[in-house]
Amino acid sequence: MTEFFGNTYTRKFNIYIHPNRSSLDSTWQKDWGMPEFKSECWMVGSGIAQKLDLLSPIRWDELSCEHSYTDTDKTQALITHELTHVFHGQLNASPDFSEVSGIDWFVEGLAVYVSGQLDVSRIKEVKSALAQGQIPDSLENFWTGRLKYGLSGSVVMYIDKTYGRPALEKLLPFNNLNALLGSLGTSENKLLEGWKSYLNSL
Repeated sequence: MTEFFGNTYTRKFNIYIHPNRSSLDSTWQKDWGMPEFKSECWMVGSGIAQKLDLLSPIRWDELSCEHSYTDTDKTQALITHELTHVFHGQLNASPDFSEVSGIDWFVEGLAVYVSGQLDVSRIKEVKSALAQGQIPDSLENFWTGRLKYGLSGSVVMYIDKTYGRPALEKLLPFNNLNALLGSLGTSENKLLEGWKSYLNSL
């Protein structure tokens, strides 16, 4: 986080490396109050203010469907993604993101952007969807569907490039859309229009 934000974590947090999916699932079942929860095969980790839970990366090839431990760049990016959630959670009004409203796209988009997961192919896909008029009409729906990583991450990139890194960092404590937009001095419609223009300029 020091490289991106110039700041580090505000407090210590625990890191749990799970040897198998049942261990990871049992933790999430307790943490989320969902005793019947079973993770999907692409789920390998989560991060909140006080801890990082991660399925052991050396077992990703065996126990996950979209991740390969041997792809070191993507493995590092995924771990950085979850660590970004830890950093964000330590500053947010809702440390575990359970009480956020209308900003799922920001929580996830920030992690996508900071981790480097917003790659050229994802930006290309979003630009293509924009050209075809296949973009959700509200930010609330950006963290949905096949393009959710690219959509959400690209809005955070737009905020960073347009408003500046300090303005982006000031958004981290907010847990609702109105507060976030108020800090930027804009409206949802204006933010989306600016984002579209920015993408079209790339």
